[in-house]
Amino acid sequence: MTYVFWASALLVAYVYIGYPALLALWAAAPAAFRRLRRSDRLPETVAVEELPAVSIVVAAKNEAPRLTARVQNLLALDYPADRRQIVIVSDGSTDDTRRVLEPFRDRIDVVSIPASGKAAALNAGVASAKHGILVFADARQSFAPDALRALTAPFADPRIGGVSGELVLDSEMRRPDDPPVSEGIGVYWRFEKWLRRHESAVGSMIGATGAIYALRRSLWRPLPPETILDDVLAPMRAVLAGRRVVFTERAKAFDRSAASSRAESRRKVRTLAGNVQLLWLEPRLLIPVANPVWVQFWSHKLGRLAVPYALLALMTSSIALADRHAVYALALAGQCAFYLLAGYGACLEWRTAANAALIRRQVPVRAGGDLSATAADLSWPAEPTRKGVVNA
Repeated sequence: MTYVFWASALLVAYVYIGYPALLALWAAAPAAFRRLRRSDRLPETVAVEELPAVSIVVAAKNEAPRLTARVQNLLALDYPADRRQIVIVSDGSTDDTRRVLEPFRDRIDVVSIPASGKAAALNAGVASAKHGILVFADARQSFAPDALRALTAPFADPRIGGVSGELVLDSEMRRPDDPPVSEGIGVYWRFEKWLRRHESAVGSMIGATGAIYALRRSLWRPLPPETILDDVLAPMRAVLAGRRVVFTERAKAFDRSAASSRAESRRKVRTLAGNVQLLWLEPRLLIPVANPVWVQFWSHKLGRLAVPYALLALMTSSIALADRHAVYALALAGQCAFYLLAGYGACLEWRTAANAALIRRQVPVRAGGDLSATAADLSWPAEPTRKGVVNA
């Protein structure tokens, strides 16, 4: 049990402390130690006449309420219209998607396919793309006006195969009326972006931000229809092909956090399942000589898959060893305190949600009016659940 305790503790510590420390030292090391040259500094600006032609692909399923604002946002980007194609793929939508898109038919391309999942929708969108740089986006988010210029600037370097922008969540700017889960999501997402920024600095990111990333079309390979994490599989194939996938925080997209821990938990489970699936779809990722970012992949992706089991083993071994030494007793007490605090936080969230539901029921009685505006103020709208929804 002693071995189980220390092995589990070291694994958890490495994933969340050791690996970030390693990345920080690695990124601070001279360029020669990072297998990069001084000339590998990413281009930040490109003259207008040198901007590449891009095809923006948006896969959507029953997103009619969001599509008008989304298309307007893409059309308003600071990018030459003659070098920008917008492809909206309707994945078997049964709402008013076609009617909503009709006013834009002369400025965008609309592709309709039977309901097949997001991966198939992306494949259809790429098949309709006309240009050499593919930009992937969602219906839910919005881009900053200069996002497309910033996202495509690094492609001036022919060694760059893909570029990921930065997704800015509202929970990163804590507000008094935010749900309790938002603060935790904001902290996690800042940590995740820190990792991606440093992974980019030492070579390549492990995947990309699904809400805003670009890829050379020459590196695109059709996705298997069952793909869960398209924003990891497609970029990692570019890395396996010998190109870099880099992060630029100058290209920003904006989104809202999950409204509850239950929604965030579903997203986490989906992400972990997608990481397991990656090993089936691209087993080369496990081979050091084939994967240039093998250390990062094992540390960032596979390490997190092992953490839940390590935590379970840590608790079990702590219980078994608690009467042998004060170290194990303290470890057990610390874990119990941690899980009790987590449970208390879940209770607070449940109580907040219950109070919000009570207010929703009471307001129409008092006001006798429409509740929709009040409900929107109480919580973020629920996210649609569908096969292959973008991973944030």
